[in-house]
Amino acid sequence: MSKFIEANEKIAEKVVAGYKKIEDGVVGGYKKIEQGAVEGFTKMNDKIIEKVFSKDGETVEETKERLLGGK
Repeated sequence: MSKFIEANEKIAEKVVAGYKKIEDGVVGGYKKIEQGAVEGFTKMNDKIIEKVFSKDGETVEETKERLLGGK
Protein backbone atom coordinates (compact mmCIF):
# COMPACT_ATOMS: atom_id res chain seq x y z
CA MET A 1 0.00 0.00 0.00
CA SER A 2 2.88 2.43 0.66
CA LYS A 3 4.03 2.21 -2.98
CA PHE A 4 0.58 3.33 -4.05
CA ILE A 5 0.67 6.26 -1.61
CA GLU A 6 4.16 7.30 -2.76
CA ALA A 7 3.15 7.15 -6.42
CA ASN A 8 0.00 9.14 -5.67
CA GLU A 9 2.01 11.81 -3.84
CA LYS A 10 4.44 12.13 -6.77
CA ILE A 11 1.54 12.55 -9.20
CA ALA A 12 -0.06 15.13 -6.92
CA GLU A 13 3.20 17.11 -6.70
CA LYS A 14 3.53 17.17 -10.49
CA VAL A 15 -0.10 18.22 -10.95
CA VAL A 16 0.29 21.03 -8.41
CA ALA A 17 3.52 22.18 -10.08
CA GLY A 18 1.76 22.22 -13.46
CA TYR A 19 -1.14 24.26 -12.13
CA LYS A 20 1.31 26.65 -10.48
CA LYS A 21 3.03 27.26 -13.83
CA ILE A 22 -0.32 27.92 -15.49
CA GLU A 23 -1.35 30.25 -12.66
CA ASP A 24 1.91 32.18 -12.88
CA GLY A 25 1.48 32.60 -16.63
CA VAL A 26 -2.11 33.81 -16.34
CA VAL A 27 -1.35 36.21 -13.49
CA GLY A 28 1.72 37.54 -15.31
CA GLY A 29 -0.31 38.12 -18.48
CA TYR A 30 -3.06 39.87 -16.52
CA LYS A 31 -0.55 42.15 -14.79
CA LYS A 32 0.94 43.17 -18.16
CA ILE A 33 -2.50 43.97 -19.56
CA GLU A 34 -3.46 45.87 -16.42
CA GLN A 35 -0.24 47.90 -16.48
CA GLY A 36 -0.76 48.77 -20.15
CA ALA A 37 -4.32 49.90 -19.49
CA VAL A 38 -3.30 52.07 -16.54
CA GLU A 39 -0.41 53.63 -18.45
CA GLY A 40 -2.66 54.30 -21.44
CA PHE A 41 -5.32 55.92 -19.26
CA THR A 42 -2.72 58.06 -17.49
CA LYS A 43 -1.27 59.28 -20.80
CA MET A 44 -4.72 60.08 -22.16
CA ASN A 45 -5.73 61.83 -18.92
CA ASP A 46 -2.54 63.93 -18.93
CA LYS A 47 -3.13 64.97 -22.56
CA ILE A 48 -6.70 66.04 -21.80
CA ILE A 49 -5.55 68.03 -18.78
CA GLU A 50 -2.78 69.61 -20.85
CA LYS A 51 -5.07 70.58 -23.76
CA VAL A 52 -8.22 71.59 -21.88
CA PHE A 53 -7.21 72.86 -18.44
CA SER A 54 -3.56 74.01 -18.56
CA LYS A 55 -2.78 77.69 -18.60
CA ASP A 56 0.14 79.07 -20.66
CA GLY A 57 3.47 77.76 -19.39
CA GLU A 58 1.86 75.51 -16.77
CA THR A 59 2.97 71.87 -16.53
CA VAL A 60 0.50 69.02 -16.26
CA GLU A 61 1.51 68.47 -12.63
CA GLU A 62 0.96 72.15 -11.82
CA THR A 63 -2.43 72.04 -13.52
CA LYS A 64 -3.46 68.95 -11.56
CA GLU A 65 -2.39 70.62 -8.32
CA ARG A 66 -4.32 73.77 -9.20
CA LEU A 67 -7.44 71.82 -10.12
CA LEU A 68 -7.28 69.92 -6.86
CA GLY A 69 -7.18 73.21 -4.95
CA GLY A 70 -3.46 73.12 -4.08
CA LYS A 71 -2.84 76.66 -5.34
